[in-house]
This record gives sequence, C-alpha cells and structure tokens, in this order.
Amino acid sequence: MTRILGISALAVAAAALPAAPATAQNNVRMQIVYGDEECATSNGEIIVVCVRRDESERYRIPPELRDTRDLAANESWLSRSQSVEYVGRGGTMSCSPVGPGGFTGCTEQLLTAARAERGSLLEF
Repeated sequence: MTRILGISALAVAAAALPAAPATAQNNVRMQIVYGDEECATSNGEIIVVCVRRDESERYRIPPELRDTRDLAANESWLSRSQSVEYVGRGGTMSCSPVGPGGFTGCTEQLLTAARAERGSLLEF
C-alpha cells in the first residue's frame, strides 16, 4: 500500500514540475520603442525586453511584412490581359499553322520586327 502511495506522490510531483517554467515565461514583456523613447525598466518580477527602431518607422508596416514583390496578386491587370490575349488564338493575323489566313499574322510579325530593327528606312 505504501508503495502505491509513493508512486502516486511521485507522479503528482512530476506533473507539477513543468508548470514552473510556464509561469516564469509569463513574466517577460516585449516592447518596441521608437526614437528617443525610454524603455520600461525591469523589476524583480517582470523582465522587460526592448527593441529600438527609428522614429520614421513608427506608423509604417513592419519590415517583415513589406516585401511583396513575388506575389502574383501584385501583377498588373495589363500584363495579365496581355498573357491571356494570345491563348487559343488561331485565325486571321494569328501566325499559327491552323485557321484561315494564319500566315498573315506571321508576315505582320516579320514586318514589325524589321521596322523595329531598321527604323524608318523600311517603309511599305
């Protein structure tokens, strides 16, 4: 009987041990200060950790959230519509081997490229 009581007392003591670091973690206060602001001081119960940033950063979006260059949502509607413009295109002025008069588009592309290369020297 004493053996069971000893084991249960040990289990209760082991369950109480992990609670101690969790209560210690609640005593840490993170603070961001801007410019010449003073950081709050730590006392015996609360630990204060301060991060200092420039005054110009006070009302800005945090730097970690600013970089949005690679998002597809930031692509303009013009570039989206230009990429969709040629999908499934097969007809007159299309420069495709299918459809009526597709070859005329190839000739137009060739002439446009030649005009761009030679400038105003080539006129039709």
